[in-house]
Amino acid sequence: MRGRIEKALSGFYYVNVGDEILTCRARGKFRKEGMSPLVGDWVKVTPLTPGEGVVDAIEERTCAFQRPAAANIDQLVIIASAALPVTDPFLIDRISAIAALKGCGVLVVLNKCDLDPADELYEIYSASAIPVLRVSAATGEGVEDLRQALRGKLSVLTGNSGVGKSSLLNALAPHFSLPTGEVSLALGRGRHTTRHVELFPLESGTYVIDTPGFSSFDAQSLDWELKQHLPETFPEFLPYMDDCRFVGCKHVKEKGCAVLAAVKEGKIPLSRHRSYVRLWDDLKDLQEWQVNK
Repeated sequence: MRGRIEKALSGFYYVNVGDEILTCRARGKFRKEGMSPLVGDWVKVTPLTPGEGVVDAIEERTCAFQRPAAANIDQLVIIASAALPVTDPFLIDRISAIAALKGCGVLVVLNKCDLDPADELYEIYSASAIPVLRVSAATGEGVEDLRQALRGKLSVLTGNSGVGKSSLLNALAPHFSLPTGEVSLALGRGRHTTRHVELFPLESGTYVIDTPGFSSFDAQSLDWELKQHLPETFPEFLPYMDDCRFVGCKHVKEKGCAVLAAVKEGKIPLSRHRSYVRLWDDLKDLQEWQVNK
């Protein structure tokens, strides 16, 4: 029997097989193979007692993240805000680079625009290769545009804690009734209200996964791979990279760099290049043995 894992919690996998959701354990062979079923996985299951079963096999994945533990993601939706909590563009750019490395699409959604229109963030990403929307979970502004951007895809929502991921899901589908939290004025951040990874069906063929926030992205295991492919994870760079004077240009401060010329001419947002340089500085001294030790 074929189904999709919609939730994983305490060693149990909740598999939607079409007419019911089976509560399943996984075969011991997965542990021996160092592989775990993930939310979003298409799996083969064997029913046991009524409402229960066992996961026998995992179908080939298009992509997979270990944190958050999810697979077959079409689109990473980064929820940001210029109201409390304020989102640092570098966090958006780091997560979008990881998504590009995994082959996922990216959408930036600026929430709480009833409190602050997030003009600076909107200017950065509307001039980038990453699509951006302005929305308000509180007033409903832009929610239908977001619904259209999600349609037909499996999307993962991430962002600062307190930025309104669960509130947006409630605005898209009020019957979810997901818990939401208040933002601390003293700390400028919210409390986690999402405790596990779960897939929610919005409509036929459209699914979203809420996550506990940016802190759920453990990118350390990807750092070596990110170092090898960092320029390609900034799609604005791609039209210019082959025009650099020197092969192997790092696009940081080299003479004859076509990417730097495009930044100077305003064809690539300065903020995006600053994030690239900051990531390059973080990764440049990383050695493969440090990752694999």
